[in-house]
Amino acid sequence: MYKIEELGFELPALPFAYNALEPHMDEEAMKIHHGKHHKTYADKFKEVAEKHNLGNKVFDLLKNLNKIPSEALKGVKNFGGGHWNHAFFWTILKKDVEHNGKEVSKAIEKRFGSYEKFAELFTTASSTFFGSGWTWLVVNQKGELEIINSSNQDCPISTGQHPILCLDLWEHAYYLKYRNMRADYIKAWWNLINWDMVNQYFMKAIKK
Repeated sequence: MYKIEELGFELPALPFAYNALEPHMDEEAMKIHHGKHHKTYADKFKEVAEKHNLGNKVFDLLKNLNKIPSEALKGVKNFGGGHWNHAFFWTILKKDVEHNGKEVSKAIEKRFGSYEKFAELFTTASSTFFGSGWTWLVVNQKGELEIINSSNQDCPISTGQHPILCLDLWEHAYYLKYRNMRADYIKAWWNLINWDMVNQYFMKAIKK
């Protein structure tokens, strides 16, 4: 498993086989999503970063957008954000990982009242979001869990938040299998959360 903070220009290999998430995410869709869409973000980010001598650490660049030259800012946000967001997304996907008993589960219950209420709020946030973007569970600047949406390829780390879970809401993530039924895609995604990794991200975030 790659370390998300160290992500450079390369397209990271998936931490699972292309068919590992079936039937919820099919092999063909995963090959296109990872090998075509994500690869394009990675390649375009490399072009922007090299043209403006920005280095290759996308995490550091997204975290410090105020230091990016104005002529490179759009490219870093769009292509760097798309590259990092997807790389993060792959790490939190896995079938049949129980959420119970983990520190993040206890924090979710404390913050939202119950896991069921959290799932309801997260589903509402993602299903009612207009356009392309992401829904995230983050540890905010107050150290609290918060559900947020971000448009296009904007990334929570750019606003000082620590993402621990996310859902890709771009049509390319689901249209091949689910067509225009985003609600069905969201429902299926709940079967694919790697709660072990989410818990790792949570524990790291609350220690900062």
